[in-house]
Amino acid sequence: MRLVLASASPRRRELLQQIGVSARVVPADIDEQVYPGELAADYVSRLALQKAEAVAGQLHSDELALGSDTSVVLNGEILGKPASFEEAQTMLRALSGAKHQVMTAVALVGRAPTEPRSEVRTVTTDVWFRPISDAQIEAYWASGEPQDKAGSYGIQGFGAIFVDHIEGSYSAVVGLPLTETAELLEAAGVPIWQPLIRD
Repeated sequence: MRLVLASASPRRRELLQQIGVSARVVPADIDEQVYPGELAADYVSRLALQKAEAVAGQLHSDELALGSDTSVVLNGEILGKPASFEEAQTMLRALSGAKHQVMTAVALVGRAPTEPRSEVRTVTTDVWFRPISDAQIEAYWASGEPQDKAGSYGIQGFGAIFVDHIEGSYSAVVGLPLTETAELLEAAGVPIWQPLIRD
């Protein structure tokens, strides 16, 4: 079986490459709005599955679609991508010196007539931020990194200096829980640790 990644995220593709899995990239275009009263864990699971299902109609019989979604959650509230500096500043001030969760779901969908497949795993990681100053927030925003990141930070980039420690999966905070992803792929017949095939 071959893999189709339903995401334009370079980070997710790099994480797959880290475990020796190559994937054809077909970004999914879905509505990412939160439903009224929807819990964060339900939200990320729904979006991961919808992303995979959105590209399932383009799959060949020997392909599976992998979808994933990541949300930063503070006191039950989902912190999305900031639309402005003011939004990023508000988020990062709230995260400063506090504990929050990063929830990442991964979904695998197949449409082969002999063995249809649909499975979702959700991983929660606790993240503690050290206190950060307004000057650091302004400098971080000027770097350009927070603009397309849930919660206005990326742990794999400059934002790493804000993180005091984590409990859970580091790769899930980056965007793809590798242990759970590998388990899903192996169960579906997608080999890991294979020589990389570059497009």
